[in-house]
Amino acid sequence: MSETTIDDAATLRAHYGEVHPLAVNKVLSALDKHCIHFIGIAPFLVLGSAAADGAADVSPKGDAPGFVKVLDPRRLAIPDRRGNNRADTLSNVIENPHVALIFMVPGMNETLRVSGRAEISIEPALLEEMVMQGKRPNCALIVHVDEAFMHCPKAFVRAKLWAAESQIDRKSFPTLGRILADQVTGVDADDADEKVDEDKRMNLY
Repeated sequence: MSETTIDDAATLRAHYGEVHPLAVNKVLSALDKHCIHFIGIAPFLVLGSAAADGAADVSPKGDAPGFVKVLDPRRLAIPDRRGNNRADTLSNVIENPHVALIFMVPGMNETLRVSGRAEISIEPALLEEMVMQGKRPNCALIVHVDEAFMHCPKAFVRAKLWAAESQIDRKSFPTLGRILADQVTGVDADDADEKVDEDKRMNLY
């Protein structure tokens, strides 16, 4: 270890000091009424997973509030809507079931963190409960909860994430089509933007 890096747990703990007891004691082994309420009003979450070799992935998931179904205090179900068919998260779960979630609610600086083990379900009755605009999700990710806890608001307060003044002028950043044209040989920016817009209109569910 150099003088400017930390590469062992003991040095890390010494650098940060002892954990406040509340930060330890707040961790739940199942979803309580507050966690369930939060999930019920959350239209967005970020899902982290990793392959067997440790290669990590983070995927956004969003829909109308309540799109994640709490099956019981130890299980929740996340619909997998139409996308680009990369199936990065699902491929990871097959190799390594451990996942982590952060639920977010617009206007709230607190978040809900959940971690556990996931499995892929194509059970017809469950998918039928998740129909949107007449279409079932491709599958549902069932997460068996190991830990759940509310996370403090500091990061969101520092970022001013929900503040109107934090929103950029969208024209100040290139469109997705323009970015793809710069990154992928043979892609036309205008054509790519048209296809992205059409995909949003026609294939949202």
